[in-house]
Amino acid sequence: MTALAPQTQPAPSPERTKYRLLERLKRAGPQTVQDLAANLGVSVPGTRRHLQDLQEQGLIEARTERPGGRGRPQHVFLLTDRGEATFPKTYSALCVDVLRHLQTLYGEGAVMQVLEARSTELAAQVRAALPSDLPPAERVTRFAAWLSERGFDAVAEPGERAGEWRITERNCPNLTVARQFPELCRSELKLFTDVLGVTVTRETRIACGQGQCRYRIGP
Repeated sequence: MTALAPQTQPAPSPERTKYRLLERLKRAGPQTVQDLAANLGVSVPGTRRHLQDLQEQGLIEARTERPGGRGRPQHVFLLTDRGEATFPKTYSALCVDVLRHLQTLYGEGAVMQVLEARSTELAAQVRAALPSDLPPAERVTRFAAWLSERGFDAVAEPGERAGEWRITERNCPNLTVARQFPELCRSELKLFTDVLGVTVTRETRIACGQGQCRYRIGP
């Protein structure tokens, strides 16, 4: 009788291994490459390659620390905020609940008042980061980049008329909230106006099922 060859398990895909690395860092906190390799059953060189990819994606970072505050310093890896965001969160549901209770306790105008205060604060932060003598086109472009960093996938492009610009947001990270509280979209329009200092008109809105939030800016 011919002996059957032992079956071997297929090697996990690189993406699966990277997710397991993220998962391990989420559950166990900062880890050395040796700790991660041993836990996942992957070679140290292979683990280093995956960690490098994750660093380039901005999902993890490295730092040097002493175990327990003493001993020889060691190189450890930990999740960044972007890495944390790959795991399920309930921020939108929490925000909706808070705004709903705010509305119940303090009336219809309370939600808009809070969101406008937030927009005013954000606008001040953005303006402080932009030189006051920045050309309008550069200001629009940098503002779009700021929006993209916050998950809006925004692009800036010249408008149809001279001096006119458009910003298109191709994602809404706050969609669950915006659908239940349109005040959020109104406060975003205020943010655009306060940052750019010109007339801004919103033409489309993701929360209304239009696929994009498109803003016409100036002149």
